[in-house]
Amino acid sequence: MTMMKPKEMAERLGVTVRTLQIWDKKGILKAYRTPTNRRYYTEEQYLEYTGQSLQSKRLNVAYARVSNNSQKDDLKNQISFIRQYVNAKGVILDDTITEIGSGLDYNRKKWNELLEKVMQNEIDTIYITYKDRFVRFGYEWFERLCKMYDTKIVVLNNVETSPSQEMIDDMVSIIHVFSGRLSGLRKYQTKIQNDKSLKGGEKDDPNAKGQAVSEQNDAKGD
Repeated sequence: MTMMKPKEMAERLGVTVRTLQIWDKKGILKAYRTPTNRRYYTEEQYLEYTGQSLQSKRLNVAYARVSNNSQKDDLKNQISFIRQYVNAKGVILDDTITEIGSGLDYNRKKWNELLEKVMQNEIDTIYITYKDRFVRFGYEWFERLCKMYDTKIVVLNNVETSPSQEMIDDMVSIIHVFSGRLSGLRKYQTKIQNDKSLKGGEKDDPNAKGQAVSEQNDAKGD
């Protein structure tokens, strides 16, 4: 939603700013207030007052993520940075989503719920401080997905909200996973190499063949 000054709201409604002030005092059309106590109005208020449908209203959302509980303060920093940005742009946030979980984890609950809302055409814009706050790898794919539903992701590129230690931890996690897989693959290869049945083992052993023939001759003699 976009913020409107009283003058703009008055022009759209065909009334004077003085009338809006009276309506505000009487509770007919209450104005919002900025931190400096200035009045402003929203598109939602305009639509509601004029009796227009609000069904097509789409949300502006801030999304912030950290990897573990020790970084909770970073969540506040991310949301604070986003709020400063949108306030300067005259944009109102409809929701702020904070989540603790690895950027490598595609099963994050709130992140998936946000994507579901995108695909339900409920989200207009998603604000994040850095790409890896949304997802560690594959950001461009998810950005294209959002564009398919006319949802824009605004990346503020605040490097300070993307801790380098978090990236190191994620990389170590990846190395650990692949090391385990390589170790398992080596064990599997060794097992195959030692399994004679998979190589025709006894069939190719000439001594085994000779022993089998001898046993057959003995059986005939009996």
